[in-house]
Amino acid sequence: MAKPSPAVLAAVVAAAAGAAAIALMPKAPTEAIPAAAPAGEAAAMPVVEGKEECFGVAKAGENDCAASNGAHTCGGLAKTDYSGFEFKNVDSGSCVKMGGKLEAFDNTANPEAPKPN
Repeated sequence: MAKPSPAVLAAVVAAAAGAAAIALMPKAPTEAIPAAAPAGEAAAMPVVEGKEECFGVAKAGENDCAASNGAHTCGGLAKTDYSGFEFKNVDSGSCVKMGGKLEAFDNTANPEAPKPN
């Protein structure tokens, strides 16, 4: 019988190690994992007492949560200043005074989006 080459032995050892690692992995939890928000909908963020979500006032990278148009799912990922799809949590009652809106809006065609004063 021919002696196996080092490459064949390495492949056999790697396969055995991979199979052992899979067998020893912890089991996945059996409880339901919450589903992600459907495309085009921002993930719900807990409402902060005394604050309101103000759309159109966040600078790029300074948004507080997911984009309402589904462009991304986390805070700090806004690519554009003052996008109507991005929000910042501001003191209740101050959003409109800052030039923002309380609901998401499409201002992609308007280069002069509302800006905070």
